[in-house]
Amino acid sequence: MALWRLFFLESTVSRQDIVLPSWAFGVGPFLTKTESARAADAGGRRTSEARVNPPIGRRASLSTGGDAEESEKHSPDRAFRRYCHPMSTPLSAPKSSSGLDRFLNAIERAGNRLPDPAILFVVALVIVWVASAVLAPIQFAEVDPRDSKPIAVHNQLTPSALAQFLSNMVTVFVTFPPLGIVLVALLGVGVAEHVGLLTALLKALLRITPGRLLTPMLILVGCLSHTTADAGYVLVVPLGGVIFYAAGRHPLAGIAAAFAGVSGGFSANLIPAPLDPLLQGFTQTAAQILVPGRIVNPLANYYFTASSTLLIMGLGWLITERVVEPRLRGTPVDADTANLPTFDDATATERRAMTAGLLTMVGLLLLLALAAAPSRSALRAPDGQLAVNTAPLMRSIVPLIFLLFLVPAVVYGYVAGTVRSHRDIIAGMSKAMGTMNYYIVLAFFAALFTDAFGRSNIGALVALKGATLLQALGLPGQITIVGIILVTTMVNLLIGSASAKWALLSPIFVPMLMQVGLAPELTQAAYRVGDSSTNIITPLMPYFPLTVVFCQRYVRQAGIGTLASMMLPYSAAFLVGWTIYLLAYWSLGVPLGLQSAYTHP
Repeated sequence: MALWRLFFLESTVSRQDIVLPSWAFGVGPFLTKTESARAADAGGRRTSEARVNPPIGRRASLSTGGDAEESEKHSPDRAFRRYCHPMSTPLSAPKSSSGLDRFLNAIERAGNRLPDPAILFVVALVIVWVASAVLAPIQFAEVDPRDSKPIAVHNQLTPSALAQFLSNMVTVFVTFPPLGIVLVALLGVGVAEHVGLLTALLKALLRITPGRLLTPMLILVGCLSHTTADAGYVLVVPLGGVIFYAAGRHPLAGIAAAFAGVSGGFSANLIPAPLDPLLQGFTQTAAQILVPGRIVNPLANYYFTASSTLLIMGLGWLITERVVEPRLRGTPVDADTANLPTFDDATATERRAMTAGLLTMVGLLLLLALAAAPSRSALRAPDGQLAVNTAPLMRSIVPLIFLLFLVPAVVYGYVAGTVRSHRDIIAGMSKAMGTMNYYIVLAFFAALFTDAFGRSNIGALVALKGATLLQALGLPGQITIVGIILVTTMVNLLIGSASAKWALLSPIFVPMLMQVGLAPELTQAAYRVGDSSTNIITPLMPYFPLTVVFCQRYVRQAGIGTLASMMLPYSAAFLVGWTIYLLAYWSLGVPLGLQSAYTHP
């Protein structure tokens, strides 16, 4: 079952073996149980409507006449019917003419007129070169907190800079962080898809998850994926499309919901994540500029970020089902139907194989826990901590994902009979790598742009200018916090890395707000709100183009505008809702986290 072919082309599955929901045919919605009953009460229209609007789980080669109803009665996929959205309308229905819809449509059209994302990075690279040459002679008054010297823009068009650009090109490409993360993780995931383990797991997941809770469940998984650094972009986002497609909903809505949870809710997590101590280190160093010895707990924002998970789930659920999905009803899925998977009932052999695979995964996790448990474990940081960026365990997340998919997949394959030799395992890896051709090209140009932009110092200059302006305004505490959030959102459009932005902004924001009586922990919480909310709408974020690629596996004409128009409602809702939540949290005096404070001193 070529599940991963939902994202990447190539499959040997024949057309008549494909299970297609109604919107894949470009016709009306499949019948819900309520709709079927109404049709029957209205004069036996159930049979005729079932012929035109096949329910999810029905095959493309539908029977006709009285056999259609009998086929429906015994369909092995009838359980999937509960996922039908109660407000589904035919794809041929006209799109809403509301102001919001017209605005998002305009953004989509404008964004899709942009060049191919790879060329967009080339254009951006040229702009950075020219801008650096123009700004380099200018002397700026702002002090760079990294070296305590006046900020300066570095000209990238000098002979030495161009020579460095050429000599480092290969190194910049192969060390581009998202590239290695994606490829290594997909080696394991590709085998799991090739042997059928992912398909079996999705079947089980869809049959135990109530249909109305599918969206919040997906967003929650996206939020929890932050514990594994950037792995959620590789695993959760594409699987969101698969799960929604199998549930009879538009796959782009699933990708959008998953992307919102993984990236838009980046600072919302029920479990402490590596980002917590990473940001805390910068915050504490910045606070000690004014108060030597000032300590900031790594979990100083934990209560706030953990409770924010429910907020992100609720807002994401609302936006997905009230804004995103209605707009997508007029967007046909035009991917090659020969690449779409089947979701029939699992056979007894598949169930045994899935049990063996899951037990293998549990066993590996237990071994990992036992290896990490000792206080002097090699998986811990020198100071004995596990959940810090310097711990070998945190640095091994992607290789662990590779192994935790690969080993259970091999066990599943041998039990299910889909793996007969080591050649089948290598074939799965090869197919997974073959689907990444376009992304590798995209990553090449993205890496070159990111490196040049960082070396030019233009992003740092913009950040410092914004912070200086905010400081000069001298606003009240609550408005200042809102200003911190807004400045962060704007800087986030230029600098994607959360730690890189905070390394620049914390030495300015933290002491500045301490001088007006606001604690470092509150400043850090405001930064996290602004940083997360706009992650999902900046094309310069390394995983944004990858998400566009995922969308194109369902809707071939999808582009930057398609994804941006889908994610903008999430971004706006998260920014407004999360800001209000932080201010309410502050007004109620609820602790932000361990050893946290709102005021200074």
